[in-house]
Amino acid sequence: MKEVGSHFDDFVTNLIEKSASLDTGGCALTTFSVLEGEKNNHRAKDLRAPPEQGKIFTARRSLLDELFEVDHIRTIYHMFIALLILFILSTIVVDYIDEGRLVLEFGLLSYAFGKFPTVVWTWWIMFLSTLSVPYFLFQHWASGYRKSSHPLIHSLFHGFLFIVFQIGVLGFGPTYIVLAYTLPPASRLIVILEQKSKSLWSKYSFPFLGTVPIPTVNQYLYFLFAPTLIYRDSYPRTPTVRWGYVAMQFAQVFGCVCYVYYIFERLCAPLFRNIKQEPFSARVLVLCVFNSILPGVLILFLTFFAFLHCWLNAFAEMLRFGDRMFYKDWWNSTSYSNYYRTWNVVVHDWLYYYAYKDFLWFFSKRFKSAAMLAVFAVSAIVHEYALAVSLNFFYPVLFVLFMFFGMAFNFIVNDSRKRPIWNVLMWASLFLGHGLVLCFYSQEWYARQHCPLKNPTFLDYVHPRSWTCHYVF
Repeated sequence: MKEVGSHFDDFVTNLIEKSASLDTGGCALTTFSVLEGEKNNHRAKDLRAPPEQGKIFTARRSLLDELFEVDHIRTIYHMFIALLILFILSTIVVDYIDEGRLVLEFGLLSYAFGKFPTVVWTWWIMFLSTLSVPYFLFQHWASGYRKSSHPLIHSLFHGFLFIVFQIGVLGFGPTYIVLAYTLPPASRLIVILEQKSKSLWSKYSFPFLGTVPIPTVNQYLYFLFAPTLIYRDSYPRTPTVRWGYVAMQFAQVFGCVCYVYYIFERLCAPLFRNIKQEPFSARVLVLCVFNSILPGVLILFLTFFAFLHCWLNAFAEMLRFGDRMFYKDWWNSTSYSNYYRTWNVVVHDWLYYYAYKDFLWFFSKRFKSAAMLAVFAVSAIVHEYALAVSLNFFYPVLFVLFMFFGMAFNFIVNDSRKRPIWNVLMWASLFLGHGLVLCFYSQEWYARQHCPLKNPTFLDYVHPRSWTCHYVF
């Protein structure tokens, strides 16, 4: 991008010089103004709209789609494919040496996504309830608001019913299903993430203003599948659907799932199986953390690429959704505040417009730090809840890292940090953080497998087993 900007500046300079030499007078200035205006408009696309105006949707491609057109960046993509091939070959060779035959089994993958039919019908229940109940409540509220003699009571009543739906159907319902049917980790995570997305879609699904027309069912249905959490009656649309592009994105999602499987099979499982069975100690912890950094970082990249790029772009293409800016160039961040804004634009926009602004109104604009702290707390609690339910134990490592270290880095490593060294420090801290998360949660998982309790109580689910189990791995 710097090289393109440099060429653009040289082009404008040469254009002005040639125009001056031809004595075109005001023509050069006019041309320069038009080109400079286009340049500023292009930059303005990355700027957030004023809070009172809301998010502005414009037709634009995802950043990686543009970067993959550059051969140098495409080569990095090829390197990851080559690494996946080596993972597959190493697994086949090791299995052949150990077993004396080819073992083409995916035991870990089939276990993680077990009981998938339960996941499917749970998703249908959540989808149909989200499609019908919030829309019915909104329509009934909007049709009777102006006619009601007590509009405040009318609104509070419908708001109460909506909260009951949120807590009862979208809150306790999916959690009860994953616990009652003892779903395995990956299947649980699918249900919990869908629960979280449905809750976000339901909240502020429509602009609750009496002068706004009631959205149609088709508009609401489109919104439920569109890769955004901000409702609009219409969005920028692409002219056609490239079904080959859709197939490629879903194929890459499947490839990333297989990639994560081989990372656990070749890097994580041997790590935890081969370490000597010894009590929890500082030595075991340090070795575990540093050996977990590489697989943790690879899982970070694959999660980002599979969901924020491939999955969202696939649905955007099928729906002809024009605004594909689901993330920005978070990898170039020199501050954590910029990283939080650019890593996941879809969720960040929702947090900014529907959480931060509300907290800012509650705490008043003089206490922006308190509003930001409240947003961090909400995000940390939701992330920890998803992990706790998926893994079937409460071990708030992610909450501590997110709420305390992440919050501190957001103020310390702020937007005033522009030097490249801060990008290096940000990457180093990200590597270490993901190593800590993978190590601690894997330790706790294996500890609960090796040291099960016959009649566990509620406190046993929240007390770390890895601290007392003598055979952690």
